[in-house]
Amino acid sequence: MTFRLTCPVCGKRDVYEFTFGGQDRGPRPAQEGLSAEEHFRWVQFRMIPGGWEGGEGGGVREGDRAAPQEEWWYHGQGCGVWFRTTRDPGTNREVEGGGGG
Repeated sequence: MTFRLTCPVCGKRDVYEFTFGGQDRGPRPAQEGLSAEEHFRWVQFRMIPGGWEGGEGGGVREGDRAAPQEEWWYHGQGCGVWFRTTRDPGTNREVEGGGGG
Protein backbone atom coordinates (compact mmCIF):
# COMPACT_ATOMS: atom_id res chain seq x y z
CA MET A 1 0.00 0.00 0.00
CA THR A 2 1.34 3.41 -0.89
CA PHE A 3 0.64 6.68 0.82
CA ARG A 4 1.81 10.28 0.76
CA LEU A 5 3.80 12.31 3.27
CA THR A 6 4.13 16.06 3.59
CA CYS A 7 7.75 17.23 3.42
CA PRO A 8 8.09 20.63 5.13
CA VAL A 9 10.22 21.85 2.18
CA CYS A 10 8.77 20.07 -0.89
CA GLY A 11 5.14 19.50 0.10
CA LYS A 12 3.13 16.29 -0.42
CA ARG A 13 5.13 13.49 -2.04
CA ASP A 14 4.80 9.73 -2.57
CA VAL A 15 6.18 7.68 0.36
CA TYR A 16 8.72 6.00 -1.97
CA GLU A 17 10.76 9.22 -1.90
CA PHE A 18 11.29 8.87 1.87
CA THR A 19 13.17 6.63 4.30
CA PHE A 20 11.51 5.76 7.61
CA GLY A 21 13.65 6.93 10.52
CA GLY A 22 11.64 5.32 13.30
CA GLN A 23 9.25 6.50 15.92
CA ASP A 24 10.04 9.65 17.85
CA ARG A 25 10.93 8.33 21.28
CA GLY A 26 11.37 11.65 23.03
CA PRO A 27 14.39 12.38 25.20
CA ARG A 28 16.73 9.55 26.15
CA PRO A 29 16.40 8.63 29.84
CA ALA A 30 19.15 9.81 32.20
CA GLN A 31 21.99 7.27 32.14
CA GLU A 32 22.89 7.59 35.80
CA GLY A 33 21.12 4.85 37.72
CA LEU A 34 19.48 3.45 34.57
CA SER A 35 19.25 -0.33 34.75
CA ALA A 36 19.72 -2.59 31.75
CA GLU A 37 16.02 -3.53 31.99
CA GLU A 38 14.89 0.12 31.93
CA HIS A 39 17.14 0.86 28.95
CA PHE A 40 15.84 -2.22 27.13
CA ARG A 41 12.24 -1.15 27.72
CA TRP A 42 12.94 2.39 26.44
CA VAL A 43 14.52 1.00 23.26
CA GLN A 44 12.17 -1.90 22.56
CA PHE A 45 8.73 -1.23 24.05
CA ARG A 46 7.72 2.06 22.50
CA MET A 47 6.13 0.57 19.41
CA ILE A 48 2.63 1.88 20.21
CA PRO A 49 3.25 5.15 22.07
CA GLY A 50 -0.39 6.22 21.96
CA GLY A 51 -1.67 2.81 23.05
CA TRP A 52 -4.62 1.14 21.43
CA GLU A 53 -7.86 2.87 20.54
CA GLY A 54 -11.15 1.13 21.17
CA GLY A 55 -10.15 -1.44 23.76
CA GLU A 56 -10.72 -1.34 27.48
CA GLY A 57 -8.88 -3.16 30.21
CA GLY A 58 -5.46 -2.97 28.55
CA GLY A 59 -5.96 -5.88 26.16
CA VAL A 60 -6.02 -5.78 22.39
CA ARG A 61 -9.34 -6.93 20.98
CA GLU A 62 -10.83 -7.35 17.54
CA GLY A 63 -11.69 -3.92 16.16
CA ASP A 64 -8.93 -2.15 18.11
CA ARG A 65 -6.35 -0.21 16.14
CA ALA A 66 -3.03 1.43 16.91
CA ALA A 67 -3.25 5.09 17.87
CA PRO A 68 -1.44 7.71 15.74
CA GLN A 69 2.29 7.91 16.37
CA GLU A 70 4.94 10.56 15.88
CA GLU A 71 7.66 9.42 13.44
CA TRP A 72 10.90 10.59 11.83
CA TRP A 73 11.22 10.53 8.02
CA TYR A 74 14.10 11.43 5.69
CA HIS A 75 13.40 12.89 2.23
CA GLY A 76 16.31 11.15 0.49
CA GLN A 77 14.83 11.33 -3.03
CA GLY A 78 14.16 15.03 -2.63
CA CYS A 79 15.54 17.88 -0.51
CA GLY A 80 17.42 15.67 2.00
CA VAL A 81 15.69 17.01 5.10
CA TRP A 82 14.79 15.02 8.24
CA PHE A 83 11.36 15.82 9.67
CA ARG A 84 8.74 14.53 12.09
CA THR A 85 5.14 13.80 11.27
CA THR A 86 2.25 12.12 13.06
CA ARG A 87 0.81 9.17 11.16
CA ASP A 88 -2.02 6.75 11.84
CA PRO A 89 -0.42 3.31 11.25
CA GLY A 90 -3.84 1.74 10.64
CA THR A 91 -4.65 3.98 7.67
CA ASN A 92 -1.16 5.30 6.76
CA ARG A 93 -2.57 8.84 6.75
CA GLU A 94 -0.87 11.79 8.30
CA VAL A 95 -2.63 13.27 11.28
CA GLU A 96 -0.27 16.26 11.25
CA GLY A 97 1.88 16.79 8.18
CA GLY A 98 5.43 18.11 7.88
CA GLY A 99 6.18 18.64 11.54
CA GLY A 100 9.71 19.96 10.99
CA GLY A 101 12.73 18.64 12.71
